[in-house]
Amino acid sequence: MIGKLQAILRGEASAPFIIAEMSANHNGSLERALQIVREAAKAGADALKLQTYTADALTINHDGPGFQIEGGLWDGYNLYRLYEEAHMPWEWHKPIFDLGKKLGLTVFSTPESIDAVALLEDLDCPIYKITSFEAVDLPFIRYVASTGKPIIMSTGMANEEEIAEAVEAAREGGCKELVLLHCVSGYPTPPEDANLRTIPDMRERFGVPVGLSDHTLGTAVAVAATALGACAIEKHFTLSRADGGHDSAFSLEPEELKRLVEDTRTAFQALGRVNYERKESEKGNVSFRRSLYAVKDIAAGEELTPENVRSIRPGYGLAPKHYDAVLGRRAKVDIPRGTPLAWDLLEGD
Repeated sequence: MIGKLQAILRGEASAPFIIAEMSANHNGSLERALQIVREAAKAGADALKLQTYTADALTINHDGPGFQIEGGLWDGYNLYRLYEEAHMPWEWHKPIFDLGKKLGLTVFSTPESIDAVALLEDLDCPIYKITSFEAVDLPFIRYVASTGKPIIMSTGMANEEEIAEAVEAAREGGCKELVLLHCVSGYPTPPEDANLRTIPDMRERFGVPVGLSDHTLGTAVAVAATALGACAIEKHFTLSRADGGHDSAFSLEPEELKRLVEDTRTAFQALGRVNYERKESEKGNVSFRRSLYAVKDIAAGEELTPENVRSIRPGYGLAPKHYDAVLGRRAKVDIPRGTPLAWDLLEGD
């Protein structure tokens, strides 16, 4: 499936690269994590994304000011405990990568430390993701870029200057294949905050393909993003929101992911090209347009008037635009009621 992403990076038109984000939805079970891989493949996703970190790589175990989460989905946690519960054990990565390969699903990850990059390099991770929260860590972006792998980078919370600095850092590190994801880091994100018109603007400003990392509920926003040219869609994915978990509230379930895949492909197909020609599917309906008909018997030599000529369906007569030119002319031959008008039935040039 990475071939699809590479085609997008080459500028080829393609339906969005659909990324199912497992995140913390494994809920501490390897078997559940493997089932998420199976369901993502079954739903038609192109890729499954993991997060590779330890709590110690992200923060310190401390309850002081700033380390306690207040409000939102994770209210009451300190950062360390949240990350400790949510992280994926590193020994799970290989079986997940192996299963994804077997199922034709691209598995890749978000590394959060140099050690994580080393682990993922050993697994031949084909793509790296930079999260919105790490988009300001320019030295780390340069380090990830030094692997030479394609990078997908989210831009939640980042302003234009910060995005430009992150793109420059990736380029300085050696990244030649970069995708940005427009992102709003609200969990969940209200649709009115999505500001999808940023996608084409970001593509123009930074000269790279742009997709969407979507934290809104449902699939409508992702489909709308496809219509605006999003090259990739990333959505959190779980087996069932009812099972709970740190990210379950804003995650898609299998049937919803399947619908997302189908609807974004349909939206991409519908974009087509600029085309004012008559489409093949509508040619059979041309006959149902209006045209000019004799609505009363008109004798040879009789004048055509609004009483005996009308614009009606079907469409086999002269076009309605000729109505004024037809009125006042005389019939060259008898014109029975229900006859489509044609120039050779009328006197005059």
